[in-house]
Amino acid sequence: MTSAEDEKELTLIDHLIELRDRIIRCLLAIIILFLALFAFANDIYTYVATPLLDALPEGSTMIAIDPTSPFFAPFKLTFYVAFLIAAPYVLYQIWSFIAPGLYQREKAIAIPLFISSVLLFYAGVAFARYILFGYVFAFFVSVAPEGISVAPDINSFLSFALTIFLAFGIAFEVPIAVFILIWVGLADPDSLTEKRPYVIVGCFVVGMLLTPSDPFTQSMLAIPMWMLFEVGIIAGRMIRKKQAQEEADEANQTSS
Repeated sequence: MTSAEDEKELTLIDHLIELRDRIIRCLLAIIILFLALFAFANDIYTYVATPLLDALPEGSTMIAIDPTSPFFAPFKLTFYVAFLIAAPYVLYQIWSFIAPGLYQREKAIAIPLFISSVLLFYAGVAFARYILFGYVFAFFVSVAPEGISVAPDINSFLSFALTIFLAFGIAFEVPIAVFILIWVGLADPDSLTEKRPYVIVGCFVVGMLLTPSDPFTQSMLAIPMWMLFEVGIIAGRMIRKKQAQEEADEANQTSS
């Protein structure tokens, strides 16, 4: 006969094996996507860099200071794109691993949260690519001193672009964070509303830390963060109202 400790150990081992399998599946998905996209690596880089290329003065181009940059810059970007595309599958594997330990009520909330978090991250990246980049690069090029030829290095641009994509992707998760704080009872919608002035200042501080040092780019991150904070409060009020209704229904059932 196996003891209780042996059963617990077997259960732990089973969980570790399942976790390993799911991590392998995630890595395989990223690798497969990367291999499928690698042939289009240069096209992907050009697509991401188009707002900068369009903003450059006529006759100017990007340059490669490092001899290996023409290969490794598109290579690196393609890997990040593969990871971005695989994100829903990765999150699905995470969800499948933790879902058995959740109550039915928690699952009903967690599924929309997972979906919303992915969509919001994509929305943040899209906002940076389609709205922010055009204005930012046009501004940077326009303020170049006279006699200076603007020719950005492809590695420097990639580092800048990835930083901005990550910053805006994370920033657009603000309503999810606010919603979770309210849902688990760590914050109250009214108290968060009262702290709005501090939140606005905090958004600009985050914008200062995560973006280049110009006020325009910082504002382009801080203002959407503040607006998304307000969206999180609205969603939090809705879940609080639903929780209160459920508690009232349970109380009525108990009393009857």
